[in-house]
Amino acid sequence: MSMKVLAVLFGLTALSGFPLAAQDFSWHGKLATGKTVQIKGINGGISARSTTGSEVQVTATKRAKRSDPSTVKIDVIQDEDGVTICAVYPSGNSSRPNSCSAGGHDHSDVRDNDVEVEFTVLVPAGVQFTGRTVNGGVQVDGLDADVRAYTVNGGINLSTKGFAEAGTVNGGITATVGRGDWKDEAEFSTVNGSVTVTLPASLGAELEASTVNGSIDSDFPLLVHGKISPRKINGTIGSGGRELKLTTVNGSIRLRKAA
Repeated sequence: MSMKVLAVLFGLTALSGFPLAAQDFSWHGKLATGKTVQIKGINGGISARSTTGSEVQVTATKRAKRSDPSTVKIDVIQDEDGVTICAVYPSGNSSRPNSCSAGGHDHSDVRDNDVEVEFTVLVPAGVQFTGRTVNGGVQVDGLDADVRAYTVNGGINLSTKGFAEAGTVNGGITATVGRGDWKDEAEFSTVNGSVTVTLPASLGAELEASTVNGSIDSDFPLLVHGKISPRKINGTIGSGGRELKLTTVNGSIRLRKAA
């Protein structure tokens, strides 16, 4: 039977020259309000969106041009803070295997393996979301709790009613954040790309914004501290207080006020 016929029968699609692939992983479970679902990938994007259901649902699809997709395992770690799901690649060093942990750091040594793992996550109201990958974008749509998104080579686009922060190296950041009452610091940072952040009109913050090759534009009135520069601003928004840091090297910074 031809691949075209199989695609029609099973609803599969070919992406970017990769072989056709079906869903390779599925997990679902309930998390209490305030708990976190964290996704950790290496190669491949992460997409999260809200659901009216009561359970977190995570699916993943593996694709590759030359490597064996079965060599990449998907681990699930559950603890008191929520659930962490990782794509774990075979290590090039047998004495130091790759690992998955609930914290922010894992050992991930990926050598000559082109398997891409694309994660899709449905997140109930009140459950926090963290997405981490290396080569791929992070897309987060309409969540109802705090969001943290990080990648290296890829853009980040997120919207949430909660607090958020994001970081990448090669890619832009667009974020719509519903809460402006975070503690300590909120940071949105890239190197190659622009940063656009929309925050509540009632925001009070100490702003630090900087770029090298680009401009800075703010909808919020600013009480500027020190020298006025088109590429670096330190100033107070509203009543001040919490810290807001927006940085890039090659790109512009836009701070928008929510309607």
